[in-house]
Amino acid sequence: MPVKRSQVSVVCFLAFMNGLAAFGIDSSLPAFDEIRPDIGLSDGSNQISLIVTVYIIGVSLGQIILGPFTDRFGRIPSLKFGLTLYMFGALGSLLSQNLITILIFRFFWGLGSGIPASMRTTIARDLYSGDEMAKVMSKIMAVFLLGPIITPLVSEGFLSFTSWRVVYLLGIVLAGIGILSSVWFGETLPSTKKRNLDWEMTSKSFKTIFSTRLTISYVLAVTFGQGAFVIWLSSSQPIFDLIYGRANQFAVIFSILGIPMAIAFFASNYFISLFGAKRVAIFSVVLSVLSNAVSLLLALGDGVPNFWIWLILIGSSNIFLSLLTPIGLSLALEPMGDFAGTASGVAGAISLGGAGLLAAIFSSQINYTVTPLAFGYLLYSIISLLLIFYAESGRKTISEISPVT
Repeated sequence: MPVKRSQVSVVCFLAFMNGLAAFGIDSSLPAFDEIRPDIGLSDGSNQISLIVTVYIIGVSLGQIILGPFTDRFGRIPSLKFGLTLYMFGALGSLLSQNLITILIFRFFWGLGSGIPASMRTTIARDLYSGDEMAKVMSKIMAVFLLGPIITPLVSEGFLSFTSWRVVYLLGIVLAGIGILSSVWFGETLPSTKKRNLDWEMTSKSFKTIFSTRLTISYVLAVTFGQGAFVIWLSSSQPIFDLIYGRANQFAVIFSILGIPMAIAFFASNYFISLFGAKRVAIFSVVLSVLSNAVSLLLALGDGVPNFWIWLILIGSSNIFLSLLTPIGLSLALEPMGDFAGTASGVAGAISLGGAGLLAAIFSSQINYTVTPLAFGYLLYSIISLLLIFYAESGRKTISEISPVT
């Protein structure tokens, strides 16, 4: 008998799953200074950023490797396995005494995060389609953003009286709650749609994904959009500290920036209903391009524009580019049908893993100027916009796209 779920329960469940994946990053950023000496790094060592990089790589590989398993064994059994691996990685990380050990366990932590990270699109695709799916995805992102708003502040609060290891312990507790909530939520993949786990079928699924112009173009558009955001994610703490001398304000400001993003996601549902997901995606990226152009012009001066003006511009661009992620992925998965699990895994791996690589090109250049960040934002937002136009110029109706046989 099918499980009846309200849209509110779907949104909250998937936002929590997505938040678990983000917790591994958001909880670590304020703790960099505390983690360094405990794993043998000197004060100010840039090697500490590797714990974020390795985690992101783990998440991206987890989605592409474990994605097909969700189509074979179902969403909930796969989710339980992923969260168990998540707990293993978090436990190993909090017990680590050196850099190599923590990097190994951070990778496993990220690998386990790949399943809950991909569930946002996979389960949403099971239950919804078209503009309705885009609206649900935007609501999920809006609720999910409560995590990045709260987590850095909670982490900072814990660090004021205890160790970063306790913060990581909280991740284990949250994963346990995730396993229990998945039992309550129930399976969304009908048994008739489960596929055998064999290389031939999986390879055909991959071929369909990469040969479907609409899908791969939107995935790449999201990749470049996220690439810009990851530049900010990986370099924001050093920028606050080294360039603007505001390290003590980082956690609070980082959290506050999530509030207008959450509001924008809720508001986007109205505009999706009015204009459609495609037009909202294009308009959001156009606004990002304009914001980034102004930001670059200001940065080309002495490389250190007024802090508050720069923050407003970068915050605005983050809002516009982040709107592209749920809308773009929902449009990308439209043609995938029964291969939503594999497609979601591949889309997540490409967008997140690719974003990490794209961000590294510019974040490594940021020392005492924000110019590399501004240039990277403008370049990637322009490429993202061009990819959307390319996707839509060759759009076919879903029924015209050949299924995998």
